Amino acid sequence: MNTTQKLLQKVCLIGGTFDPIHLGHTYIASKCQRELGMDKVIFLPCRQSPHKLTKQNAPDHHRLKMCELAIADLPWAEVDDYDLMAPTPSYSWRTAEIFQERYPDAQIYWLMGTDQWEVINKWARADHLASIAKFIVVSRGEDPTAVDGFSCIPLSGAHTASATAIRNAPKPAISQAHLHTRVYKYIRENKLYSGK
Repeated sequence: MNTTQKLLQKVCLIGGTFDPIHLGHTYIASKCQRELGMDKVIFLPCRQSPHKLTKQNAPDHHRLKMCELAIADLPWAEVDDYDLMAPTPSYSWRTAEIFQERYPDAQIYWLMGTDQWEVINKWARADHLASIAKFIVVSRGEDPTAVDGFSCIPLSGAHTASATAIRNAPKPAISQAHLHTRVYKYIRENKLYSGK
């Protein structure tokens, strides 16, 4: 390679409701940054996932703030409110276009789990998204299932944290085990996820 050739910056996008963000999210992001050499990992809390239109999320400003608290000690991580401000539902192809414009000298990556990967061909304008971003798929050890017409970079890793379990924890308090300390404190102070 020509030593004067400019190396592309590597920017990874992680979309989701982050309701709430937990240690599993930042664990996977850290593996991605460390093992795949990402220069920047951007968390994108969305207002409404097109795959979960009936789910009621915690208010946007709370989810955004929890993301900011969770990544405060990660110098390579950022939180962006684009998907919270954009018209619903939050389509990944549209988000990828925006970040391609923001980072014209970067290779854009999109991080997802195997559940999302296995239905990627049902996503809106999936081919267009694939033309903009390289997919990184987190698995629990086995390589992700092959999907016709798409390719991905496998990233092995797993964490026991579950946003659903955190939201549905019995009263009077949720467990701190899978939450960043600052996020746990914020949830308690704002009386989020009071349980069943």
